[in-house]
Amino acid sequence: MINLPLMAQDARLVPSYAHASDAAMDLRSAEDVVIPPLGRTLVHCGISIAIPDGYAGLVIPRSGLAAKHGVTVLNGPGLIDSGYRGEVCVSLVNLDKDEAFSVAAGDRIAQLMLVAAPEVNIVLVDSLEDSDRGLGGFGSSGIK
Repeated sequence: MINLPLMAQDARLVPSYAHASDAAMDLRSAEDVVIPPLGRTLVHCGISIAIPDGYAGLVIPRSGLAAKHGVTVLNGPGLIDSGYRGEVCVSLVNLDKDEAFSVAAGDRIAQLMLVAAPEVNIVLVDSLEDSDRGLGGFGSSGIK
């Protein structure tokens, strides 16, 4: 387990796990906003975090919002680097072409997952070792 130092405008905005086995914490809106049909907006979460070195935060969509309302994270996943100390915000998009989507302060709008982010040393080579997949790219595993 790692510690995540966090400052919050309001204790109700502190991210939390809905279930003990969840991989990501729910992020909540700090404001009321309306996202028009096919519109997008940056939603403030009212928190700032200090992600430990060697980790990154991924802001990912909530499946229920996407499936039921067509609302998702525009740049999903969003990336929060360990050096960032500003307010966490979520860029949401409403993909419904007819209905606006309302967000109330305190609503769960996205999820935050901390992942290991090791420092990588780039090594230039003349060729890459073979793998089972090889050069197979998009669609290479077939459609089922």
